[in-house]
Amino acid sequence: MLLLKNCFHVATLDSLSLTDVDILIKGNRIAKIGKNIPLGQNARDDARIINCSDCVVIPGLVNTHHHFYQTLTRNLASVQNAKLFNWLVYLYEVWKNIDEDAVYFSSLLAVGELLKTGCTLSTDHHYLYPDAFRGDLMGIQFEAAAKLGIRFSPSRGSMSLSKKNGGLPPDSVVQDEKKILEDCARVIEKFHDASEDSMRKIVLAPCSPFSVTKESMKETASLARAHGVRLHTHLAETEDEEKYCREKFGKNPLALMEEVGFVGEDVFFAHGVYFNDDELRTLAETKTSIAHCPSSNMRLGSGIARVKEMLDRGINVGIGVDGSASNDTSDMLGELRNAMLLQRVKYGASALTAGDAFLMGTGNGARMLNFTHLGKIKQGWLADLALFNINKLEYTGSLSDPLAALLFAGISHQTEYTIVNGKVVVEKGRLVGEKEETLIERGNAISKRLLGAR
Repeated sequence: MLLLKNCFHVATLDSLSLTDVDILIKGNRIAKIGKNIPLGQNARDDARIINCSDCVVIPGLVNTHHHFYQTLTRNLASVQNAKLFNWLVYLYEVWKNIDEDAVYFSSLLAVGELLKTGCTLSTDHHYLYPDAFRGDLMGIQFEAAAKLGIRFSPSRGSMSLSKKNGGLPPDSVVQDEKKILEDCARVIEKFHDASEDSMRKIVLAPCSPFSVTKESMKETASLARAHGVRLHTHLAETEDEEKYCREKFGKNPLALMEEVGFVGEDVFFAHGVYFNDDELRTLAETKTSIAHCPSSNMRLGSGIARVKEMLDRGINVGIGVDGSASNDTSDMLGELRNAMLLQRVKYGASALTAGDAFLMGTGNGARMLNFTHLGKIKQGWLADLALFNINKLEYTGSLSDPLAALLFAGISHQTEYTIVNGKVVVEKGRLVGEKEETLIERGNAISKRLLGAR
């Protein structure tokens, strides 16, 4: 039992904001919200009580697009100023050497950053499977996620087109489509838990229209729907991608996805920068979702997604930090800030409010990943919460709107506490499940080895 006592401000994101209230957590659920929640003597002996009088409490944030392995190749000077396709071609020569240790520690690094910046549920899009890799790649990721305690819904990504087939990656990191589909079925059977309070779900995710064949897209969609799992891919991220699809397929990327049955309420696309009006209408009608990645789109100069217009049309838009080699951080709260500010560049000062950004980063993302009882602080809902200490120099003068202060003010996006499934996984700003010094040392060593092997 966990009692969050005297919370300074609770943003329930369920139409209410509360002050000076308690939140009682029993097991993995929110049992009660109210002032001065009493505990009997026996309960008091068993309960952990955390003083939250300096904390803004929000629902845990949801990350809808990432590439964990890229934490090991951040900030490379050679591609700091490159566009997407050139950036990929260079980095594939580094990434082709990832091994079991690289996957494990990059996953710990990404998860650690996410948890420390308020994220409690994340996906990951790992689409690169080197020939020399040994072991269960997704099993390694689930092991890392469980160690730090995040709720995890990764995608089994895939690429089947290498340079010799007109793709971008080297031969050594792609797989044949029969092997891809067999392993997709295997990971669903082994790892997917469809229950309401699941800590692990599977998504199927061909990398992009220029990484797999149309037939692979069709068969992946059929397999996912046979098993009731979500579908994901990169789409309409750059003008180069749009040009490629027109030249190769005679149509825009979204029209190609329609042709192969890769749209619908169970589908979410990463980026969606280049959609025209008709395509926005299609997304709304098919209830297809978008994982918006503002920092990556800015970093690679890809453009500004039409998020305000998407939201106005009823399209479900979530937030993704994207790969840590195109962002170059897994700062979830910071991503909400960038989402809010970037839309104002395109549409004006009132384009996206702080409240809009928080809804995108919580409930919208939870719905996208098919979690029905996440994204609000509500009795009976899952106890995934992020607590930010607002009693700091950098927040002074901003407390007339404590929730918005987290985006408009501050010089650090780190939580005081992060709670996932009723368990404290970040305490006083530090990870509980692993020593951060270990992750720093091992991560830098593996990164140095990978870069030296290029």
